[in-house]
Amino acid sequence: MDRDFDPRDDERERPGIDRGGRGASSRPRDPRDRDPREVFTRDLSLPRGATRERVTVGGEHYFLRGSEVRTLATVGAFRVVPAEDLRQAAGMRARPAQEDIYRLRQAGLVRTLPHIVGHRRTTLVALTERGRDVLESHRLGREPERQAFYAGAVKPRELAHDSQAYRAYLHAAERVVLDGGRVRRVVLDYELKGAYQRFLQGRNRARRNERDAPVDDSVDRVADWARAHHLPVLDDHVQFPDVRIEYEHPDGRLDVEDLEVMTPHYRGALAAAKARSGFSCYRSGSMARIGGRSGRAGGSSFDPGLAEDLLS
Repeated sequence: MDRDFDPRDDERERPGIDRGGRGASSRPRDPRDRDPREVFTRDLSLPRGATRERVTVGGEHYFLRGSEVRTLATVGAFRVVPAEDLRQAAGMRARPAQEDIYRLRQAGLVRTLPHIVGHRRTTLVALTERGRDVLESHRLGREPERQAFYAGAVKPRELAHDSQAYRAYLHAAERVVLDGGRVRRVVLDYELKGAYQRFLQGRNRARRNERDAPVDDSVDRVADWARAHHLPVLDDHVQFPDVRIEYEHPDGRLDVEDLEVMTPHYRGALAAAKARSGFSCYRSGSMARIGGRSGRAGGSSFDPGLAEDLLS
């Protein structure tokens, strides 16, 4: 049942953000900043054009063209992306897009996974470790705020949900660009949750090393951490978005937009918490925007009962 497809079968530690201040980056605008699909290749020294070029990693040689590099970087940034979304976002005909995926799979840089998303059979694309190595070994510079790339798919039960993150990103990023903004990178919930776990572990180590360490400051300290990372706390629980877009306004101010893909299993307290979070919420499948920020940090124009009504 789990088989790769052949195209011949058928002809997508966060830094501090100061929303009121000026961003640290004032570098000239890259023409690729106008295209949200190109964000992930911006800081890679890999082929850009239609001509194949040799790329060497650990003694292995690969011959890649720009569209294949973009596929690698996009899939790596979102962990899993439907093959159909890669084709539609690129504005490509079916056959060339599938040939890119086929060649990358034959080279051992991606793997494909058949899955059911929204009652439809879908082909998901994920990086292999070799595919991630191609990206990691060709970074330009070592910026701490660099785009993270992931290999492999995790939590099979969440694949249908995770596979829709790239589509939500495209909808939100296009608005950012139309407003004159520049997308810097995306941060998945894995990265935000990883930073939170490191914070908790560090706090626990400090308590073990201090005999008289206070034991009643956990709620306040968690709230301080969440505030520093611009994450809401509801009922003493930090809320994490599926995707965070870090972007720069035309005047250099840094900002974020947090996205949540709302699927039919969002019910009760979970649906209400996501509704109150201030995240930009998108209905799975249609990608209709069903709520989100009202233009102020932490603001929400979302009725807490709306999620369940729309998803029922």
